[in-house]
This record gives sequence, C-alpha cells and structure tokens, in this order.
Amino acid sequence: MASSTLDPARRGSGIAHRVLLGTPPGRDRAVDALRAFAVLGVVLGHWLVTALVADGGAVWSTSPLKYAPGLAPVSWAFQTLAVFFLVGGLVGVKGHASARARGATYGQWLGARLKRLFRPVAALLAVWAAVAGALLASGVAPETVRTLVSLVCSPLWFLLVFAALTAATPLAARIRPWWPLAVVALVDLIRFGAGGPAWLGWVNVAAGWLVPYCLGAAWARGRLQSRRTGWALLAGGALAAALLVAFAGYPASMVGVPDAAVSNLSPPTLAAAAFGLAQCGAALLLLRPLRRVLRRPAAWAAVAVVNLFAMTVFLWHQTAMMAVTMAGLLAGPPLPGLLTLPGSPFWILARLAWLPVFGAALLVCWALFRRFEHGRPPRGRGRGRNRPARPDAGRGPGVRDGAGPAGGPLRPRQL
Repeated sequence: MASSTLDPARRGSGIAHRVLLGTPPGRDRAVDALRAFAVLGVVLGHWLVTALVADGGAVWSTSPLKYAPGLAPVSWAFQTLAVFFLVGGLVGVKGHASARARGATYGQWLGARLKRLFRPVAALLAVWAAVAGALLASGVAPETVRTLVSLVCSPLWFLLVFAALTAATPLAARIRPWWPLAVVALVDLIRFGAGGPAWLGWVNVAAGWLVPYCLGAAWARGRLQSRRTGWALLAGGALAAALLVAFAGYPASMVGVPDAAVSNLSPPTLAAAAFGLAQCGAALLLLRPLRRVLRRPAAWAAVAVVNLFAMTVFLWHQTAMMAVTMAGLLAGPPLPGLLTLPGSPFWILARLAWLPVFGAALLVCWALFRRFEHGRPPRGRGRGRNRPARPDAGRGPGVRDGAGPAGGPLRPRQL
C-alpha cells in the first residue's frame, strides 16, 4: 500500500502524516471510503429533505418531497444505507473471525462491538434530555419540543437494526443473500398483492437490511470479487427497482415522505431491497478506482478522519441542522431554506446555500462530543505530541490497536 512505499520525508505533515503512520500496510482503504460515503450520504440526505417550518408559535417538520414529488429521484443519490450494511457485513464477519483466532468468545467480541456503537448514543440522549427539559421550562411549545426530539431520535432505529444484525453475524455468514431477499418479496406480495396486514411489513426491517449485510458477509468469505458480479448487481438491481416503481406501484422516493400511503424505507420494500443491490454493485465496482485515489495522503486522511468519528457525525448531524434553524428564529422573519414551507424551487436553492453553515455547526458538535466515541485513551498513551511513532505492527500516533486490514474501526490517539 501507499503508506509503506512513500518516502517518509515526503508524506506530509499534520493529520495526513499521522494518519499515514497509523495505517497498517494491509488495510483496504476503499472499504473505509465506502463507509464514509454511506455516512455522509445519510447526513446530506437528511439536511436536504428535512424542513422545519415556523407556524403559529410552534415548529413542525415536513419534507420538500411532499410538495415537489418530481424531486423523488434525487433521493436515490442520498439513500446510502445499503452500502453501510454491506461494509458492516464484511467487517463484522472478518472481525468475528479475527476475535475467534485470538481466543475471544462471541460474547466478548459482541460486547466490544456494541460498546463502541452505543457509548456515544448515551451522550446524545443525556444532552437532549437536558435540552428538552430546558425548552419546556422556558415556555417553548410542547409540539416544537416533540418535533425536535423526534428528529434527533428517529435515526437511532438504524443503530438498533445494525446492532441486531451484528449480533447475528455468525448466522449471516452462513446465509445466502437471496434468502432474505425472497422473504422481502413474499412479505410484499402478501401485503400489497393479497391484502395482508400492514404490520407484516415490519418483518422486512430485518430481512431487507439483511440482504446487503449478507452480501458483505459473502464478500468477507472471498466472493463478489469479479467485476462481472458488480455489474450484475448494479444492472439487475437498478432495473428491478425501476420496474417496481414504474409498473408495480412502489413510490419513487427511496426515503420517507410525510403522509405518504407507502414508504420504501419504513419498513423496507422490495423496491428498496432491489435498489440496495444496485448500490452494492456500484460499491464493488468502485473499489479499484478508490484504491488508486486513496494512495494520495490527503485523500486518505480525509476518509480516515470521517471514519474515526463516523458515529459522532451520524448522531449529531440533526442537532447541528436544528441548532442553525432555531437560531434563525432570532433573525425575525422566517429565513428561506430554514423556517419556510419547502414548496418552491427557491427553497431548494436556499437550503443548498445553508449546507456549509450546517457543516460548520456539525464541526462544533464534533469538537464537543467526539471524545465519547472512543472513550479516554489509556494513561500514558498519546500524551506527548513530539513523541516519535513506534514502528511496531504498522501502528502510529494516529491509530490505536484494532485497526485491521479488513477496514475495521480506526481509533484516535492524537487526532
């Protein structure tokens, strides 16, 4: 890899230098790039399709997709969860195999994984419990507080599903992806074709996301290596999703739309599963180009930093957007793209202009809460910035133990 072939004198300085020193030679950087793409896709998607509207002394949420259904295809670019589950399956299976090789039990491995997953969630919930109490005590309308809290908590469903699939990793390693896909198809056939109960659709919360997770597990076992497989998944999934939308009555939007009769995401439908197959195929096809690009120190440093704090970015991005939006209330009249009804193209343009401001607010959240993602470093480690990096095991001052070649979690010392 590039980190082992570049002349150390030419590796640059600052974060890029430390990340390069802390990258094990065998690490597949493209896997980290896919995970970063998935997280940032979710963040941008939420920022673009979530609108807070000030009306009658209260604030409520809606979506521009409700007022401009023609924008639904845009949601296909930002609904990137399938890629995250694909990478999750890969890393989960490899991580479990590595833990077993070290003599760790399933419980020890799972406990460590879930601790990393839910430790920063506790900080988010504690902060928002205090914020909600303060808002109510100051006289803010309960409807407004309910709206804000629901926007913070709604993305947490994803973590619960991911935790459940992580716990099922040994089973997922033995399941072919087509089995859960068949379950999704059967459930939709009963729901929409035979008039079955709506609650049956919630079976697809597990089955639908198990499809890309099992693809990731197959990838970990050495399958999905040919570009022909990537093209088959991309073309077949895209064609199936397009046909289901065009001729089977599935909604075009791949994200939820307020008051819509059917959602492709809540719970996942066959159209969403087919679209996920297309995304997984595209991800596999991008591996080679990504590996070439990520030989550049600056590109790899950017990807590595996003991965180091992916949970912080995911958990706090809605808070950043709402902080900017609620600060807009102090400006007087509702500001376009923040507190106005998203019923015109001008709203979309205004919202695009606000994205850098949301990003700046997210950086503030990152600075305040990043410590909760990895916990405190052990005593005596990472305290001296001028301490030379140890050459052993491919580790350096940017990464603690555990950053394996499969694209597992990076952990910071001094970033």
